[in-house]
Amino acid sequence: MKFKKTLAPFVRIWQIKILFFVSVLLNTICKLAACYLILGAISNSIYAQAAGNKVSTVYNSNPEHNNANASSARGITMDIQGESLVLAATKPGRLCFDSLVNRSVIVRSTYQRYNANSKIYLEGIDYTVDYNNGEIQRTFNSSIPDYAKHILYGKKDFDHTKFTDFSNHPYFIWVDYVTKNGERLAQPNDQSKYLVNFRKKLETGKPVTIVSYGNSITAGGEASTTELRFQFIYGNYLRSIFPNANFKIEDVSIPGYSSKQGIEWWDTYIGKTSPDLVLVGWGMNDHNIGGNTPEQLRKNLVKLVGMIKERKNAEVILYSSFSPNNDWHFGSHSMELYAAATKQAALEANCAYVDVYNTWVKVFKRKDQSSLLGNNINHPNDFGHWLYAQAFEAMSF
Repeated sequence: MKFKKTLAPFVRIWQIKILFFVSVLLNTICKLAACYLILGAISNSIYAQAAGNKVSTVYNSNPEHNNANASSARGITMDIQGESLVLAATKPGRLCFDSLVNRSVIVRSTYQRYNANSKIYLEGIDYTVDYNNGEIQRTFNSSIPDYAKHILYGKKDFDHTKFTDFSNHPYFIWVDYVTKNGERLAQPNDQSKYLVNFRKKLETGKPVTIVSYGNSITAGGEASTTELRFQFIYGNYLRSIFPNANFKIEDVSIPGYSSKQGIEWWDTYIGKTSPDLVLVGWGMNDHNIGGNTPEQLRKNLVKLVGMIKERKNAEVILYSSFSPNNDWHFGSHSMELYAAATKQAALEANCAYVDVYNTWVKVFKRKDQSSLLGNNINHPNDFGHWLYAQAFEAMSF
């Protein structure tokens, strides 16, 4: 008994310690659960708020936006998802739109919202938001990558061949937000007279093959997955408005080359396909110093369209390119001339035309080029491919 009495105080002490530890553990679990519920409620309130305001979701490619008679005026409430930015030091980065809905901003480290590896950055800790002007700014101690540390940051007339790694991917952040001052990024254009057969096949469910033929952008340069390449985003849009559609998409592009090789290497690439519709996208490499002139591009495109129609009996969509980095040494910095040449070629060749160039011009009125360029030169990132798809979706046929 004396032995038991001697141990009793120690037993009671350990019991108290265990109970205290259990109490602290349960309290911590309850706090974490509460935080989870609060964050979930905040997230749900953000998107519920958007839904309650009858948001036109550009990211989801609402078919109503393809109505050629729709208003192009500003002031549309829109839900933008995954817009890309790079932020240098504490300088503000501008989004496509201003007049943001309060608490609607979410900033993450991946383009896709529900990526398990995505990091969610915290407002007030990692960044601040100017909701009126549509600007985001890194804080001094932000965990957001600092674009000011990029090897090409601030360099003019740079030669990328002198650097081993000049990608922008490690620096991108991706932003969801709701704007009360939105407008379509691509202007509606009616190309129905050029795509009569394609439309009939989509409506009736007849098997259709869409072939894309162009340079590295068309080949998917810098898109993180095949599904996020612009032609596949556009394919999903077509399925949403043509429920009977039965088509497949093939790509036979030639990265790093121009329209000249598109003609010369016809048999090796597009010659082996059996398309109903061909998406023809050249011009970015033609635009380089020492490349084809705008007039040569026009002639090459007219010839290519003629070859497709004659040899494949397929319909064609020609589309222009955006301007590459203005600070890149090897660009001729005259993409507006190449875009005009592409549009003229479509008129001469009697085929459809999609205006990618002016869609990007509109975006560049607010955004810097680096925020959209995966390689910081001439390849669009995931959001840039989405912009391409917006230009295609604006085309009615």
